[in-house]
Formats: sequence, structure tokens, C-alpha cells
Amino acid sequence: MKKTLVAAAILAILAAFPGCKAKKYENPIANDSSQPDKALFDNAVHDLEHSRYEVARLTLQTMINTYPDSEYLAKAKLAVADSWYRQGGTSGLAQAEIEYKDFITFFPNMEEAVEAQYKVAMIHYNQMDKPDRDSTHARRAEMEFKELLQNYPDSKFNAEATQRLREVQEVLASGEFEVGRVYYIKGANRAAVLRLSQLVNNYPYFSQADNALWMLGNSFEHGGKDFRDSAATAYARIVKDYPLSTHADDAKARLVQWGKPVPAPDPGALDRMKYDDAHREVKSGPTSYVSRALNVVRGRPDVSATTHSGDPTKFHQPPPVTPQEIPTVTAGEATGTAGVKAEVVTGEPTGKVMNPDKPATPTAPGTAPAATTPEKPATTAPAADPSASNPTSTPGRTLDSAANKKAQAALDKKNAEEKKKQEKKKKKDDSKKPADQPAATPADPNKPAADPGKPNVR
Repeated sequence: MKKTLVAAAILAILAAFPGCKAKKYENPIANDSSQPDKALFDNAVHDLEHSRYEVARLTLQTMINTYPDSEYLAKAKLAVADSWYRQGGTSGLAQAEIEYKDFITFFPNMEEAVEAQYKVAMIHYNQMDKPDRDSTHARRAEMEFKELLQNYPDSKFNAEATQRLREVQEVLASGEFEVGRVYYIKGANRAAVLRLSQLVNNYPYFSQADNALWMLGNSFEHGGKDFRDSAATAYARIVKDYPLSTHADDAKARLVQWGKPVPAPDPGALDRMKYDDAHREVKSGPTSYVSRALNVVRGRPDVSATTHSGDPTKFHQPPPVTPQEIPTVTAGEATGTAGVKAEVVTGEPTGKVMNPDKPATPTAPGTAPAATTPEKPATTAPAADPSASNPTSTPGRTLDSAANKKAQAALDKKNAEEKKKQEKKKKKDDSKKPADQPAATPADPNKPAADPGKPNVR
């Protein structure tokens, strides 16, 4: 009985630590040939399966250099890349990516080229950070997965690569969503519109796309009646493309209230949302609390809310928000220190202002609000403050103008001081000219005589 318990405990330990077992190499050459290059390759595969990566690479490099025309040359190069991939670590994965890219370059038509491309994408996928951190690896993973799906449309990795691409886009979209949400909460409508409109156009299958559209519509709505059409467009997309959204009824009510047409739900979008609801991971109960606690210290992003349908390689991208909808801020002509090129704007503003009830510049005594007509045109006072002639000027541009005036005043002061120095030097030189003459100057007969009361000091 004790022997049975001991054996069971040993088996449980081995099962709990699979790293103790040799990892079988997935791509060996099934050939019983006794050729020397084949023997070297087999020895390298044996070392690779037992995690002796440096020895395996040394053996493979020996085979490559000794037998450059070997039929196992391609597989040997792939095995070198696999050794770096298995070794892991930042430097190991970077070297693995280089080796995989070289393999794809030299052997693009081999079946293993697809696997090499997939592993390049997985290198960046496994190093993805959370949405609120650096997105370099996430963007590289998105690029590599797209390249795999476009260059190898019929490969065996397509289904898995497509879902991995959706997860990568979920992470990227989450980062954009959080930034737009902060702008929305703070009431920065212009910044929220730019961020959220880019999000819903580039990542339509994002799990929070309907919430992003709702915030986008509200941001337009807060801009006033001039932006009601843009808000209605965002609400109509919720009704049409996300019919099962919690905001669908509210969006319909807004459209009906404004007298706008209410679109019918897209059947494809309806089927997609039903499929996602049926296949989305549901986390509830004690396990969800443990997962949330672990997410605080875990470096990997949570992709459990990722959708399972839709083509992530194709985005419907409507025209971006035009400057007429969100006007470009301009200021008086000045030369800023940060490479800002400004120009004088005269007359009435041509575009719609996002916040018509909120002044764009700080209200000062004698200064009109941003939404009102300027008191004086810029043409009557060219040297006036640019913010007074442009109602859409921002505080940042006003500060730049003040800095330019201060810099110009300092320059004028410096020029005046230089001019005074030159005049003083000229007067001093003129006073020295009589002493430089060689002949003595005769006494002036009209000069008054010396005071006899003063002693003659020699």
C-alpha cells in the first residue's frame, strides 16, 4: 500500500512539473539514413529535446558549415531558430525572431515558412503588456499576424492566428478606449471625439465598441445643436451594428426625439453578437475574484472579453472627422519655440466650435468669450493679441503669443543697450583725437587766466 502511495506521489510530482520531462521536438526528420549530416542533425535534435540549447546550436552550426549542400540545411536553420525560441528570455526571443525571418527569406516556399511566421507573431504576442502600458509588442504582433493571414491564406494556423489577432486588437482597442473615456469624463469633447472616432473605425469588433459609440455620440451632443447630425450618426451605428447593446434602446429614443431615421438592425451583426454571447468566457463566482486579484500583479493582459467572430483584417473606415467639424486652432502670426507655425485669422470663424457655451480662452477683464464676435478685427490692430481677434484661440496659443512679445521686448532692450555702448565708445574716441596730433596746440588767447588764488602745484 505504501509503495502504491509513493508511486502515485511521484507521478503527481512529474505531472505537476512537466519541465522535468524531455520536450519532444515537433519537427524532426523521420529518416533512418546513416549519413554524417543526418547524424549531426539527430544529435542536435536530441540535445534540443533535453534543453541543451547551446550544445544543439553548436552541433547545428557545425553541420551547416561542414555540409552547405545538405538536404537537411533548411531544417537545421529552422532548428537553430527553434532553440532560441525554446530558450526564451528577451535576448533569446529577439534572436529567434531574427533566425525565423532569415528562414522565411531564404526558404519562402517551404511548409515550415508558415510556422516560422506564426512563431514570429507569437514572440510578440507572448510579450504583450497590459492596455495601459507600452503597446510596442501588441502592434508588432498585429502586424505579424496580418502578414501571416495575407501571405498564407490556406495554412493550418489560420484559425488560431485569426483569434490571436482579435485578442491583440482587443488589447490595443482597450488602451484607446481608456484614454477616450478619461477625456469623456473630464468633458474634453474635442479630444474624446478624435480618440473615440478612431477607435470605432479601426476596431469595430472591440468588445466595448458600442460603449465607445455611445460616448462619441454624447461628446458630439455636448457640442451643441450644430453637432446633432454627427451624434445621430453615432447613435444610428449602435442601432444598426450593435443591436443587442444595452445602449440600443436609448439610441433609438434619441433618434426618434430628433426626428432622425432609425435604421434596421443588420442581420449579420445580430448573428455575430449572438454567437459572441454564446462563446464568450463567463467569469463568475469565487474564481472571478481570484482572477481579478491576480490581474493586479500579472503582467499579461486579460483577453477573456474578446469576440469570436468577424474578420479582424478588414476594417470599415468612414472618412475621419473633418476640420469643419472640429476646427483647427490658429493664432496670430508669431514664431514659437516649439516649431508652431501660426497665421493671422481675420473676420468670423468658418468652422463649428465644439464647445459653443464654453470659452476657449480664459476670460479676462475686457475680453469677450470664445463663442462671441471679436470686439476688434485683427486688420485694425495688427500688433494686438492674437487671441482677441480669434475666438477659437486656445490658452496655449495665448501663452505662446505672450512669450513671443516678451522675447521681442528683450531683444529690443538688448539692441538699445548695444546702441548706447556704440555711441559712448564713439564719444570716447572723439575725445582722444586732439592728443594724437603730433604738433602742440597753441594756447588760446581767449582762454581765461589761471586763478591766482590757487597754488601752482608742480
